[in-house]
Amino acid sequence: MIEGATTIPRSEHPVSRKDISPSALKVLYRLKDNGYDAYLVGGCIRDILLGLEPKDFDVVTNATPEQVKRCFNNCRLIGRRFRLAHIMFGREIIEVATFRGHHEVEVESEENVSKEDLAKKISRQSDEGQLLRDNVFGSMNEDAERRDFTINALYYDIKDFSIYDFANGMADIDKGLIDLIGDPETRYREDPVRMLRAVRFSNKLRMQIAERTEAPIFELAHLLKNIPPARLFDESLKLMLAGKAQVNYQSLREYGLFRYFFPAVDQELTGNPDDKEERLLSIMFGNTDTRINSGKSVSPAYILAAMFWYPLEALATSLELEGGLHPYDAFQVATNDILQRAVQTIAIPKRFTTAVREIWTFQHRLTKTTGKRPSVLVENPRFRAAYDFLLLRAEVEGGELTQLARWWTDYQQSAEGKKHAYSNPNHGKPEFKSKSSSTPYPKKKRRPRQYDKPKGKN
Repeated sequence: MIEGATTIPRSEHPVSRKDISPSALKVLYRLKDNGYDAYLVGGCIRDILLGLEPKDFDVVTNATPEQVKRCFNNCRLIGRRFRLAHIMFGREIIEVATFRGHHEVEVESEENVSKEDLAKKISRQSDEGQLLRDNVFGSMNEDAERRDFTINALYYDIKDFSIYDFANGMADIDKGLIDLIGDPETRYREDPVRMLRAVRFSNKLRMQIAERTEAPIFELAHLLKNIPPARLFDESLKLMLAGKAQVNYQSLREYGLFRYFFPAVDQELTGNPDDKEERLLSIMFGNTDTRINSGKSVSPAYILAAMFWYPLEALATSLELEGGLHPYDAFQVATNDILQRAVQTIAIPKRFTTAVREIWTFQHRLTKTTGKRPSVLVENPRFRAAYDFLLLRAEVEGGELTQLARWWTDYQQSAEGKKHAYSNPNHGKPEFKSKSSSTPYPKKKRRPRQYDKPKGKN
């Protein structure tokens, strides 16, 4: 029994060790054998209870990150706002966090307190209440209070296989309700990303956001401007690459959150579903969900290229008409400007901005259908993504784009097109399969060492 929690014994819940990653079980048992408390926590328990397959397994313990590291040779410590331990089993990573405490804890000043212990109690907040540094460790009860949603304050005990429910999360799962723990406005100010998580969980789990949890989002959406661009990029991938991109996009627009991710895109959207800007995003996100839910991969670069295409066109036209630039120069200047602004908002890695740039440039190159140009373009590794984007534009705009898309479709089916297409190893395949993938650069050949033979010897 743990004070403050409702205990659900093994006989009254469906969570079994066969549902848990073997790597997570190894971490739990290793920590337990070293004398520490260790629990599975959060989303993995929630998903198993809902009949879903968890994507990852998070562990929480009373051991400090340094103590966790001493238990595992395959461990590295990460994080500045809150220190975490990552236990690596090949490509699988089990994240281990120390119980978090209340960030109002005062820093001790006694001389006998070590610098390491003082650092553990350091917590910093911005003027708006956002937690900037949160290395404050505490008890299991305090950790549960620091969780974001009630359905995530569930702990699975490896000792007796029971579940501890600190915030009536089991009841909210039954009700289909996404509800914050504590005062919603305070929790959003502590970490504005919780607004995005509320939207994502609601759509992923097909649950409704509780009224008290939903209400402050409209007023506090602007706090997303305080989130580091790199973190916003990670959140954007979770929203766009989870098979719920279309409904997530609609929810972000509804709550006024989208503009803080993609301000340049938001400026071009009119709200009229018949406008080409709206139709392109709607069709693109729908196609994205279809591919992902069919087990196929999707390129983040393709999604970004589609989202920023009409802002790019609008800026290029303005530079051409008002700035007097040549169409080619206007397009290049607009490309640089749009990508630079996008990177400042969400830190898009260079491997993706490079691919986006090439997909855009290809839209002009694909208009050249005479001579040997088609055979050269088909062999290019970026051709497939650029061709798919051309098909999307043709579906939205019609007219000459439809004829051009049909020409390239027929060309690829011709004997000449097939001959050159199959010489491209990436033909028909998306360039990026996941967040961690990278551009397939050819391996560098090692130069043979040159040894000077001694003079006078053969």
